[in-house]
Amino acid sequence: MYLIQILLPRSDNQGQLYPRRDFDRLKEELAARFDGVTAYLQAPAEGLWKDRGKTDSDDIVIFEVMTPSMDVSDWRRRQGDLEHVFRQENIVVRYWTITLL
Repeated sequence: MYLIQILLPRSDNQGQLYPRRDFDRLKEELAARFDGVTAYLQAPAEGLWKDRGKTDSDDIVIFEVMTPSMDVSDWRRRQGDLEHVFRQENIVVRYWTITLL
């Protein structure tokens, strides 16, 4: 079993919040494709990183799905689609092998 996470910024590079419908559309798509999704939308996490010696931050939302198989090429395509929709150079998509009890 795999746990896949998508980390998305809540706002664009000018600080404008993305429309809730963009997140809802992704949530519905993932729920339909993977028979369920967990979306952490109400209490965003704070992401920090260094960029050219300067610390930047974003409020981020997290989507999680579990799936029995991992299709890396499909997830790379999804990542590219999300980068386009959210106008980002890079969207973090990460995954782990997990064991359910």
